[in-house]
Parts: sequence; structure tokens; C-alpha cells
Amino acid sequence: MGADTFWQDAEQHLIRYGGGFTPRVIARAAGCYVYDEQDRAILDFTSGQMSAVLGHSHPEVVRTVTESISTLDHLYSGMLSRPVVDLARRLAASLPEPLSRMQLLSTGGEANEAAIKMAKLSTGRYEVVALDRSWHGMTTGAAGATFSAGRHGYGPPPVGNLTLPAPDAYRSPFRHPDGSHDWETELDYGFATLDRQSTGSLAACLVEPILSSGGILELPEGYLARLHERCRERGMLLVVDEAQTGLGRTGTMYAIERDGVVPDIITLSKTLGAGLPVAVVVTSPEIEERCHERGHLFFTTHSSDPLAAAVALTVLDVVERDGLAHQALVLGKELGDRLLDLRERYEVVGDVRGRGLLQGVELVTDKESRRPADALGRAVTAAALELGLHVNIVQLPGLGGVIRMAPPLTISETELHDGVDRLERAIAGAVAG
Repeated sequence: MGADTFWQDAEQHLIRYGGGFTPRVIARAAGCYVYDEQDRAILDFTSGQMSAVLGHSHPEVVRTVTESISTLDHLYSGMLSRPVVDLARRLAASLPEPLSRMQLLSTGGEANEAAIKMAKLSTGRYEVVALDRSWHGMTTGAAGATFSAGRHGYGPPPVGNLTLPAPDAYRSPFRHPDGSHDWETELDYGFATLDRQSTGSLAACLVEPILSSGGILELPEGYLARLHERCRERGMLLVVDEAQTGLGRTGTMYAIERDGVVPDIITLSKTLGAGLPVAVVVTSPEIEERCHERGHLFFTTHSSDPLAAAVALTVLDVVERDGLAHQALVLGKELGDRLLDLRERYEVVGDVRGRGLLQGVELVTDKESRRPADALGRAVTAAALELGLHVNIVQLPGLGGVIRMAPPLTISETELHDGVDRLERAIAGAVAG
């Protein structure tokens, strides 16, 4: 099929679901690269949809899928198999107590939907709080707690969705006298506003350790602990969404480890399946038992599928055996140093932020004004693709374009530096153009 026919068919028969499609027809993928139909290699600095932590077509994942699809792939959701129970046990061992009860699902949005329902049922309340640049999914409850995009034109969201200000150290108006970000006052202000909005029925606060779709905003050290305290004071549950930060990407197995905070519920998805549709919601026995007593229902077509569990077990095996969390810590330091060097040498690189192998640079017209450089962001993204590098730009109203990077944890040091070299050439070329 010719490329012209392909794009014509795509235009005539596909529903567009967010932005434009990358102008390449992708034919195959292996390791840290995807290849188009002309067999041009594209270094994948986004791990697919921020998911393929082991790279593409990892041989052990391929072997697991091949064996599972030929023996035990899908069951009635009320049936159990050994891979599902083994996964629950492994996750419980890897997470801090008392997080030990798991449900296996398919996507991050689905897992967050389940977490929201459990929080409401467990507390007997209905208000759900999220950060105002969050992304938690596209199903109804998860979309109601998503504020970075997608809220216009669909009618009223679920009743009771409230926000706290996302802690943006680069642009926040909350400042100490020395100019540094005063996130403590910002959080206190947010809760004071929240308390005035609430009807007294706060059920849960749902947050990401790093707001990836919100522009790579990392929660400051100490923020999650303070947030947990504020939640407990109000009798609400803390739910942490580690879709993109779990399984080693930030330099620890889970991002919550840095802060020593144990949430009431944690959700894992993208990275747990390494590119395949796998997600879990994990909570404590106390919350699970209370929900069960009250008739909790979240019965989905692919809940407890053995194929998904087998894949997740393989991903856990590889991440732990190969020390990929530590590798993300080491390579993340090198990535951060390279990006900070770009900030020093390019007037349009306003900020660098993130942790481990989830980092980003915010592009601006100039450092003094910090004026958003949306057109430049699009130009850099296009130029990078021409240079054989796939990066993702996050563009939100009133903010500069944030070039988001989340390469596979299996990336080599050489490939990592090659990617940054290509990004620099793309920035230089876009600025010159």
C-alpha cells in the first residue's frame, strides 16, 4: 500500500483522538528504536506512550506473551489463575505495608476509576481532589479528576471534583524572599480554598508524583508527606497514581520511596506492562474489606486476565534482576546534566525538571520574560523527528512548550547521549529557522 493511500485511508476512516498523528508510517520496533516503512530508525525517547520501560520487543516479554497466548490468555473474570495470585504476592512484597490487596485491570484510567470508586465507598463521601494540571485518564471518574486537558464540550463532570494548585516551581507566584518556590504556603492556600469549596464530603486526593502531562512538574521533596497529613486531618484517602513513575523510572522502584509516604491506594499501569495493557490498583486490607462489606463492584472484561499478569511478572523480574531502577538513577543524572547544559547555553531553554528517566525542558522566547514559545516547541518536535528522534511536546494554555522525555530504562549511555545530541541540533535548527 502506498503512503498516499495510507494517509488518505487514515483521514477517511479514523477517529482523531487528540492532536495530530506523527507523519511516519511505523512498520516495526526493537529495543530503543521504532522504524518507519522506509526502515528509517527513530530513537524512541518516549518509550512508546511513556510505557515501554524495557524497550520494544524485549525478548523475555515476547517469550512470555508467546507462551501465555498459546496456553492461558483470557478467562471469565471470576476465575483465578496462578499468574494473577503470584503477581498480587510479588507486588505486595515490593510495596510498603499495608499495601497488599490488588486488582488486575487493563489501563491506568481504569485503575484510577477503581481507586476513586473504592475511596468513595470506603469513606462514604464523594468529593475527589486533584492537582489542577493532572492527567488520570479518560473514563468518567478519572476524567473528572483530569485538569490538564479535555474538560471542554462534554457537559458536567461528576459532582464533587475539586482542585489544588499544581506546584510549578518555575512559574508559581508563591515565592520566598530569595525568589525560591514557597510550596508550603501554596499548599496551605490551596487547602484553605478547598475547605471553603467543600461540602464536607472529602473522599480522596488523587495525585501523580510527577505530573507528566502537566509539563513534567515534580512534587517538591516533602510535599507528598505534607499532603498526606492534610488528607488525614480531613478524613480523606491519599491515592497516588504511579502510571509513569512506577517500576524504576525515577531511580527507585516507586517514586513514593523518596518521600517515605505510604498512600492509602496506589495505582500502577503503563510501566507495569512495559507497553502492553496492564494495570493494577493496590490498597490495604482494611480498605479492601470495608469496600467488600459495602458491596464494591468493579467487574470488567479483562480483570484478572492471566496473560496480563504473566507479562507484569516478567517485567518485575527484568527490572529487579537487571537493576534498572539504579540504572535509571545513574543515567537520569547524566540526562539531567546534559539538559542543564542546554539551559546554560540556549536562551530559549527556560527550565529543566524531572527525576531519573522522566525529564523535560520548558521552551520560552527568552529567560527574562519566560514568555511561552509554543510555535518553537512544535518546530523543535518536528525537527527532532527529521533527525531520527521522537520526543513529545506538552503544550498547555499560558505555558511554554515542554519537551517531555521518558526513554526506556534499557537505553544505553551511548544512545542516551545520542538522543540529547539530536535534541540540541533540533533546538539550534529551530531557533536559527
